Amino acid sequence: MIERRLEASIAPFGRVIVAFSGGVDSAVVLAAASRALNADVLAVTASSPSVAQGEVESAAMLAREIGVAHEIVLTREFDDARYRANASDRCYYCKSELYSTLSRIASDRGFRVVLDGTNADDGAAALDVRPGRVAATEFAVRSPLAELGIGKSDVRAIAARYGLRVAAKPATPCLSSRVPHGTRIEIDDLRRIDLAERYLRANGFSTVRVRHFGSTARVEVPTQDIARLRDIQERAGRALAAVGYDTLEIDPRGYRTGSLNEPPRP
Repeated sequence: MIERRLEASIAPFGRVIVAFSGGVDSAVVLAAASRALNADVLAVTASSPSVAQGEVESAAMLAREIGVAHEIVLTREFDDARYRANASDRCYYCKSELYSTLSRIASDRGFRVVLDGTNADDGAAALDVRPGRVAATEFAVRSPLAELGIGKSDVRAIAARYGLRVAAKPATPCLSSRVPHGTRIEIDDLRRIDLAERYLRANGFSTVRVRHFGSTARVEVPTQDIARLRDIQERAGRALAAVGYDTLEIDPRGYRTGSLNEPPRP
């Protein structure tokens, strides 16, 4: 099975740190590392205002279920004016902060390699810009899934065979990814986005993005869910108004990764 190749690829690294968000990709890498290296694995989860509420706690619980040591670190990307400016290379500064932190931990404690959960499909879409990969290269972070050509569907299949409860979990990128490039990242805006998305998930939209355009929330859900969202648009609009959005706009094109990188609509 493909997971045996994954475990075999990790085994020669010795002692590793896994950059662990709690999503399915990093969970599969962590579980494979645990099987390959037993106790010589440390999962580290970053906590910052750009992480949706509950994600850090969920990651800690999942690490316990997998059976590996886990630590939470506070990252300080918001102290960097270049990150807050939110240019197209924003992710570079975020990942540089994360990987520099993990590299220091690795050096101080004798871990040989930092691993992340990048899979072979990440960045494949033409508009899916990932400057964070530049930072990963600079800090010599290894991506065993991508290196073995393992894409998302195989990742989910491995997660299911490993018995990981996140096998079907939707992607949960940082909240800053909902803010158009060129709009300064404000912590209060990220809290608004988080509250809006939590409300919509509580109403059955497991895959949802609230794109932040000032007082307008442009909501993306999979195309098959658009009609259902329209049915509750008035009620949802009132709920989002309570957190500061005057307008709820449903994107008729549906959920797309990297949609904020698309050319402006006429």
